[in-house]
Amino acid sequence: DLLTACDLYRAKAYRVDPVPSAADTYFCYIAYDIDLFEEGSLANLTASIIGNIFGFKAVKALRLEDMRFPFALLKTFQGPATGVVVERERMDKFGRPLLGATVKPKLGLSGKNYGRVVFEGLKGGLDFLKDDENINSQPFMRYRERFLYSMEGVNHAACMTGEVKGHYLNATGATMEDMYERADFCAELGSVIVMIDLVIGYTAIQTMSYWARKNDVILHLHRAGNSTYSRQKNHGMN
Repeated sequence: DLLTACDLYRAKAYRVDPVPSAADTYFCYIAYDIDLFEEGSLANLTASIIGNIFGFKAVKALRLEDMRFPFALLKTFQGPATGVVVERERMDKFGRPLLGATVKPKLGLSGKNYGRVVFEGLKGGLDFLKDDENINSQPFMRYRERFLYSMEGVNHAACMTGEVKGHYLNATGATMEDMYERADFCAELGSVIVMIDLVIGYTAIQTMSYWARKNDVILHLHRAGNSTYSRQKNHGMN
């Protein structure tokens, strides 16, 4: 019943600063009690911080600029299993930038021609290529066909150059079951990296990060959809 004690649990606006050169616009610093949030849940965190408040008629416009978290709450999130160092180790590339590119045209190619582009790019000197955000499993090229031909191109290029090569296979799908199936197939084919799109949502991103850690696969998150809430300056989320 402590949640009914508003003095303890309500949000507290502890500082308000005017925005320079912007009339009637303010930076508001607001603190929330840690007990209001479920541990390790991005969905609950965002529902609380950027939920219904953005629809309140009392505010003309609202923009989330930054957040700081207590260490105790941060520790409940597992974080990424790997970073750039691990990616360099698995690609066996050190002392220089990693060189990559995206397959173009991203839509319309057959699986065989898609794999040919992957092979030619890797043979020509790229360390890796990647799928684009909206290539999933369309009628002109189902995901299994793309995965098979892409990894054939990776393996062929690795044999010809004597270097480790890679391709970021997009496992984004309509459901978690679809993404599990596609990610499992990526791992079976020997891919060290699986890609997903930001637009799948916070819970799906967290779930796939657990899968990647469990299966010892690097997870690449494509920022598809980010600009829908990062380019507008007076409303939305930074």
